[in-house]
Amino acid sequence: MIKDRLAVSERVGGYGFQHRRVRREEEIIWLKDHGVNAVMSLLGSNQNSFAYSGAGLSFVSYELPDELEPEDVESVFAVLAEALEPADAVVLVHRDTIDDTLGGLLAGYLIYSEMLDDPIVATDVIQRILGRAMGPEGRRLIPQQ
Repeated sequence: MIKDRLAVSERVGGYGFQHRRVRREEEIIWLKDHGVNAVMSLLGSNQNSFAYSGAGLSFVSYELPDELEPEDVESVFAVLAEALEPADAVVLVHRDTIDDTLGGLLAGYLIYSEMLDDPIVATDVIQRILGRAMGPEGRRLIPQQ
């Protein structure tokens, strides 16, 4: 989590055969207990939207294309910036899994939002948060200013 503003996870409740309603409910309670008040899903559907709304969380969905191109990432950044616009917003961004695309988008957002101005530093920050290296699929999504 970028302290008090931005968090990342796999799909709340798991995905595919691992998805469980009880697990989702427990994870939503945990998120709320840790200050998360909005969810941005990159799945492109309203999966779990009723559970989020019922728990008092804001919800926005943005469907990522199968092949996300670097020139298309700014629209994702704009949706995330809008979700983070309220001063008290703490946004969880998720996909089915935490992958290079998600890591690249988050590092790219750090550049887009001007929280950081160095793509190498942004990559390092997100790799530390995710606890794993980011491959070329994610790195190509980070704006090179």
